[in-house]
Amino acid sequence: MPHTDQPAAHGIARLRIEVLSGLTVAMALVPEAIAFSFVAGVEPLVGLYSAFFVGLVTAIFGGRPGMISGATGALAVVIVSLVASHGVEYLFAAVILMGGFQVLAGVFHLGKFIRLVPYPVMLGFVNGLAIVIFLAQAGQFKMDDGYGGRTWLETPDLLMMVGLSILTMIVIWGSSKLTRAVPAPLVGIVVTTLLVLGLGLDVRNVGDMASIAGGLPSFGLPDVPANWETLRVIVPYALILAAIGLIESLLTLNLVAEITETHGKASKECLAQGGANVLTGFFGGMGGCAMIGQSMINVESGGRTRVAGITASVFLLIFVLFTSGLIEMIPLAALVGVMFMVVIGTFAWSSLRIMRKIPKSDSFILILVSMVTVVSDLAVAVIVGVIVSALVLAWKASQRIHVRVKTGDQGEKIYMLNGTLFFASVESFAALFNPREDPDDVVIDFFETRVLDHSGLNAIDTLAEKYKRGGKNLRLRHLSPDCRALLERAGSLVEVNVIEDPKYGIAVDYGARFDDEA
Repeated sequence: MPHTDQPAAHGIARLRIEVLSGLTVAMALVPEAIAFSFVAGVEPLVGLYSAFFVGLVTAIFGGRPGMISGATGALAVVIVSLVASHGVEYLFAAVILMGGFQVLAGVFHLGKFIRLVPYPVMLGFVNGLAIVIFLAQAGQFKMDDGYGGRTWLETPDLLMMVGLSILTMIVIWGSSKLTRAVPAPLVGIVVTTLLVLGLGLDVRNVGDMASIAGGLPSFGLPDVPANWETLRVIVPYALILAAIGLIESLLTLNLVAEITETHGKASKECLAQGGANVLTGFFGGMGGCAMIGQSMINVESGGRTRVAGITASVFLLIFVLFTSGLIEMIPLAALVGVMFMVVIGTFAWSSLRIMRKIPKSDSFILILVSMVTVVSDLAVAVIVGVIVSALVLAWKASQRIHVRVKTGDQGEKIYMLNGTLFFASVESFAALFNPREDPDDVVIDFFETRVLDHSGLNAIDTLAEKYKRGGKNLRLRHLSPDCRALLERAGSLVEVNVIEDPKYGIAVDYGARFDDEA
């Protein structure tokens, strides 16, 4: 009997951790959802409803248990111009269409292309996001200056805010060393809140941002004209929002999977994100995606299953419906302290140590992605990083094609090629040969060379034409069958060896070799 009770006790302990982790995440979600609503130019409840629906649906159906989704700043900065120009109803329509695009991305397994993001880009994304989260907390240390701007708090208030934030961080650090039974961030929030209430300290709290009291969200169709003009307005926004949401979600999925040493499912996450956004659009939400900060809070608090995400969403709705007064009493400094600990845990400190050891190009990409993340947004930063990485790779590959020259048994000159022949290396390839000076019999051996694209094939054809005009006898060895089929001028010069000739496709889709997790 004791043997059977032990797993049950372990299950109860795990459930307690998951529920408490979800409660911690829900508390931290409130001020962020409110802040992002202000950025987007919508009412706070719009952001809170988004956090509830997106968080709940992705927690149940998403591709990464333990990952938290909700209203995010990356989407808010895009949304604001649509709301300002056409109103919030157009936003709801755009969010529904955004979700539709994301569902299509899941159906067609487009999430697999996240594999194209190189590791330096991933590090830059993580570091840039940590900096963004850190800078976002600066707003909590400022107040309205009465002229439409923001200025730092008065010195006593500023020192109090800093002190309470540091206290929260110390409590979180100390609690994590003492016990894992209760999430350390939750302990930090509770201790700081009780201290402020017990001492009657006059500090800003969640209620000073906005009231979170509200009712159940109601279903409704967006109040927009059903015509092509509406589509013309919302389609560009929906596409951008869908792309940003998926990029941020899939990168967060990979990051959480790496931290927890588990595996995520990209296509399933795309489907869940899309379905969640369609739903939240019909219930008056601003849309959302994965939140790396909240996901890190959940992971650090011990959340590993879907229970934590579901609990966070349910608690968030409970806050809105029943306990808004209690949540509004939480000092902002406590939540700022939690987010500062998230920054410390998110930033890849190891990247600072390896900067001098990795290739300079990788260091440059890492720094570039971090900077673009800070000054622009995550999606743009990742796209820029991938493009620069591809250009660097193409340049390096173009420099690595070389040749060994030897003389054959019949006195012919044999070029033994080694490297990759594609658009970036065709100039280097052409420079390896001298048709005018070569003897009458020339052999080019492609056994150690791979031809990747049409530019490479055209370079071979062009070279063959030069030898032909010079009256030289040129033979091409060890070309793949599809290379032979696509060559125009050089086709008759190719020697065929069914045993030794390589078998590979031109411009092959390497990603198709791997089954995308559904």
